[in-house]
Amino acid sequence: MTDLSKVKPSHSARQAFIYVRQSSVSQVEHNRESTARQYALGDRAQQLGWPKDNIVIIDDDLGLSGSTTNKRSGFARMISEVALGHVGMILGLEVSRLARNNADWYRLLELCGLTDTLIGDADGVYHPALFNDRLLLGLKGTMSEAELHIIRARLDGGIRNKAARGELRRGLPVGFVWGDDDGEVLFHPDQAVVTAVRSVFERFAEFGSARRVWLWLRAEAPSFPLQDGPDGQIRWVAPTYTAVHHILTNPVYAGAYTYGKSRCERYVDENGTVRKRIRKLPMDQWGVLIREHHARFIDWATYESIQKRLDSNTRPGPHRKGGVVREGAALLQGIGVCGHCGRRLSTHYRGRNSTPGYHCAGKNIVEGRGLYCLNVGGVAIDEAVAQAFLEAVTPAAVDAMKTAVDQAHGNHDTALMQWRLEIERLRYEAGKAERRYRAVEPENRLVARGLEADWEGKLRELANAEADLRRRESQRLATISPDQLHRLRILSTDLKRVWYAATTTDRDRKELLRTILEEAVLNLKRTEGHAQLILRWRGGAITTLDVAVPRFRPEGPRTDDDTIALLRRLALLYPDEVIAGILNRQGRKTAMGERFTANQVGSLRRYRDIPRFQPSADPPPSGELVTIRKAAEILGMNTSSIHRWLADGFIQGEQVTPGAPWQIRMTDEVRSRVVAQAPPEFLPMLEATMKLGVSRQTVLQRVKRGELEALLVREGRRKGLRIKVIDQQPQLFD
Repeated sequence: MTDLSKVKPSHSARQAFIYVRQSSVSQVEHNRESTARQYALGDRAQQLGWPKDNIVIIDDDLGLSGSTTNKRSGFARMISEVALGHVGMILGLEVSRLARNNADWYRLLELCGLTDTLIGDADGVYHPALFNDRLLLGLKGTMSEAELHIIRARLDGGIRNKAARGELRRGLPVGFVWGDDDGEVLFHPDQAVVTAVRSVFERFAEFGSARRVWLWLRAEAPSFPLQDGPDGQIRWVAPTYTAVHHILTNPVYAGAYTYGKSRCERYVDENGTVRKRIRKLPMDQWGVLIREHHARFIDWATYESIQKRLDSNTRPGPHRKGGVVREGAALLQGIGVCGHCGRRLSTHYRGRNSTPGYHCAGKNIVEGRGLYCLNVGGVAIDEAVAQAFLEAVTPAAVDAMKTAVDQAHGNHDTALMQWRLEIERLRYEAGKAERRYRAVEPENRLVARGLEADWEGKLRELANAEADLRRRESQRLATISPDQLHRLRILSTDLKRVWYAATTTDRDRKELLRTILEEAVLNLKRTEGHAQLILRWRGGAITTLDVAVPRFRPEGPRTDDDTIALLRRLALLYPDEVIAGILNRQGRKTAMGERFTANQVGSLRRYRDIPRFQPSADPPPSGELVTIRKAAEILGMNTSSIHRWLADGFIQGEQVTPGAPWQIRMTDEVRSRVVAQAPPEFLPMLEATMKLGVSRQTVLQRVKRGELEALLVREGRRKGLRIKVIDQQPQLFD
C-alpha cells in the first residue's frame, strides 16, 4: 500500500519523472502491454498530487539494456536533474526498469537521499533518506541485478547444453545447409556451389598459398558463391581473398562442429568508457569441438596441415623462421638462420645472372643502418644442401627412416607410460591431501585453511597433468604403411632426375626441400675459409656440413681513386645529376665501364660515405661563389653576356675541374661595375681605343690586369663597356 504521508508539498512543487524503458527493440515491438503500463504511470503521479504539466516522461532509452548506463541518455539526463534538485519523485514500473546493476542503482539512491527525492514503483513510494526505505530499495536493486544474472545463466546454459550435443543451429558457411533432423548438416543442393568450394582446397594442395589460390580464382573462375546471412540466398560475385581464407580456416569444412571459438571481453578505453571486444581463442580453449559431426570436404588431418601451412606462410617475426615459398633460386629462403645471432637470414641476388646469396644485418645498428653479421654467396651452400637432401631420400635412407619412425613410436609410447605413472602418483598425493584435510577438526580453522590450500594445489597439478596427457595422446605420431614405403623407395630413385629437370621450378625445389628440412643454421667462418651448415630435419635428425667459402671477399671492379677524389670536391658544390654530367664530359666511366647517371653517382657517394650537397636556403652573402645563371639574375643580365665577360676577362670566374660549371665570385666590386649610366670620363670601347691608340684586345688585357677601370652600361641605345681614359697616362704607351 502506498504511504501518501511521504509525499510533501515540497515534492509536488517539483517535477515528477516517469522513466520508461524496454531492454530490446524486440520487446518494444512485441511487448506493448508492458510499455503501455509504464506510460500509464503518469496517471499515478497525478493521483499522488502532481499536476499534469509538471510530469515529465523520459522514454529515450526504449530498446536499451539497463545493465549499464552506456548510451542511456535518458537515465543520464534524469540523474542530472535529480542532482540539480529539480525532481520531486521518480516513478518506474519496477526497480529493474531504472537500473540492472548496483553501481547505477546506488548512485541514484545516494543522489535522491541528498536532494530529498522520492522513488516510486508498483508496490509503493520510498524515501531513500529513510533507513528502512533505503534498505528495501537496496534489496530490490540487488534482486534485480541477480535476476538479470539468473536469466542470462539460464539462457547461456541452455545454449551451451544444446551446442555440446551439436544441435544448436547457427550460421553455416557457404557450401552447407541445415537438414531436417536436429544437428543435421548437409552439402548445399547446388552442385556449382560445392564444386567451387572443393576447387579452393584442390588448388591450395597444389599452390600452398591462399593468395595464389585467390589469384587463380580471379583468372580462371570470375565468379564465386557468397551467402547473404546465415540463411540467405547464394550470390555469385568476384572472388575475394577474405572468402578464400575463411574457407581454408573454417573447421566446419573438415566435418567439425564448433562453438565458443571467441570470447567477449569488457575493457575501459583511454576515455574511461566501458567497451566490448571479441578475442579469438586457441583451439584447446574452444567450448565445443565435435569432430566427424557431418559430411566434410576435407579430413581433420588435412585441415590441421592447412593451418600449419598458413601459419608458416606469414612473415615471421625476429628469431623465427618461416614465410611462404617465393620465386628465386635461394633454397634456404625462409628457413635459413644466422648462426651468430639467431635471426632469420635474408636473401639477395647479384649480377646479371642473379646469383643467390644470404646475409644477416642484425649485428648492430649504426645511424639507422645495420652492419652485416654475415654476408656470403649461396651457390656452394645451396649445392651442399641439395646433395644432402638427395642423399637423405635414397633407398637406404628410406629404410633408415622407417626404422627411425618405429623407434620414435616406441619412445612416444614410453613417454606416455611415464606420464601415466606421474598422473597415478599425483592422484595418490591429491587423495592423501584430501584425507589429511578431512581428518582435521572443523573448528581448527588455522590448520584447516592450510590443508585445504594444499589439497587444492594438488588437485590443480593433477588436472594440468591429465590435460597434458590427453594432448600428448592426441598428438599420435604418423605411421608409414607398406604401400607408402614402397612409393617412397620408387620416388627416391627418381628424385635426383626430377630435382635437376628443366621443368622443375625453383619454387618446386623449395617445396620439396621443406617437406623434410625444417631449419638450416649457417655459421660463417670467413678467416678459416669455410662455413658450418647445420641442417635440422623433421623428426629431430641433425646433419652438419662444412662448405668451402673464399677467405676474403673477392675484389670486384673499383672506381679509380682520381674519380673518387674529384667526386668528394664536387659533392660539396653540386647535386648528383650535375656531377654525373661533369664526369661524363670529362670522359670518365663507372667501375663497369658505363656512363655515369645520377643514381650511380648517388650510390657511389653513399658507398664512400661522401655527404650529399645541401643548397642553402639563405641568400648568398657578398663574395660567395654563385652559378652563371644566379649571377645573371643578380646583375639583371642574360647568361650569354656573363659568358662573354668571362671570356673577355671583365669578371673573374672559377672552375673546380674542366667541364664543371663556372662559378662567379659575386662581390660588391662586381656589382658596382654594372650601372644604368656611365660618368662622362668613361668612353665607349671604340673611342677609348682611338684615344689610347691601341687595339681592343690590348684594352681588355689592361682592364683584366687592373690598369684601366671599366663599367658596363646595361640600359640605353649604346649599352656596353665603358673605359675610363685619362690624358695624363704616358705609361699606357710604354
